[in-house]
Amino acid sequence: MKEKLGVLIKNFIMFLIIVNVITVIAESDQNLHEKYVKWFYLFEVFSVMVFSIEYIFRLVQVYRAAPERKLFTLGKYIISPVALIDLLAVLPFYLPYIVTMDLRFVRILRIFRLIRLFKLSRYAESMKMILEIIVAKKEELIISVLMTGVLLIMASVVMYEFEHEVQPKSFSSIMATMWWAVATVTTVGYGDVYPVTPIGQILSSIIALLGVGVMAIPTGILSAAFIEAMGKKNLSALKNCPHCGGSLLDNSDNTPNHAHEQKIK
Repeated sequence: MKEKLGVLIKNFIMFLIIVNVITVIAESDQNLHEKYVKWFYLFEVFSVMVFSIEYIFRLVQVYRAAPERKLFTLGKYIISPVALIDLLAVLPFYLPYIVTMDLRFVRILRIFRLIRLFKLSRYAESMKMILEIIVAKKEELIISVLMTGVLLIMASVVMYEFEHEVQPKSFSSIMATMWWAVATVTTVGYGDVYPVTPIGQILSSIIALLGVGVMAIPTGILSAAFIEAMGKKNLSALKNCPHCGGSLLDNSDNTPNHAHEQKIK
């Protein structure tokens, strides 16, 4: 009974999170906002109440579950990423009632409601896995981001030197040229700024090709890690043979049990 109730609550909160995101998008339409402003507000109040109760319930759970140093454990949990997401999901609603704020800042706070989307990571196993992969591969991802940054800076400096005299408005500074570099390295190519000198066009082609390779690195890292994680998950699910009940895994490292394979043969 408790398990069914837990699954029901989990699915309800996931549904509520998704509807919240849809509501934020719908509210941006001025006609819809004016027509259903009351219902939007009531739904927001209801959502905040649910998320606030969930947040408080988790704090109480952590406090009660701690065997010792309860306050320290609670404080450690409060500053954890998952708890901060839960807090930021409701804080924008309460802030205007606590402190006086400019209307523009209140509007910015509304955008923070989209943080509720990150709450799905607590309930969706696939999102949990993706976050775990990102944390596990953070060093490789940081290196790939640094490589991209180096390429952007080099491309901006080089293109500025060759194009500034010919196009002083489009390539007015290295900072301004960086907009072109981002569009080229990411292979977006908006076409609003582009080189006109022969050497600039040649360099632009080389930078675009380098950009394809550099941008593919984090994709490859995450794809390989995701496939590896899925393989481990599927392997751990097959602990026992459905035919004889024998162990299919070597308990020491979760590798296939070759002794069992020989036995089956």
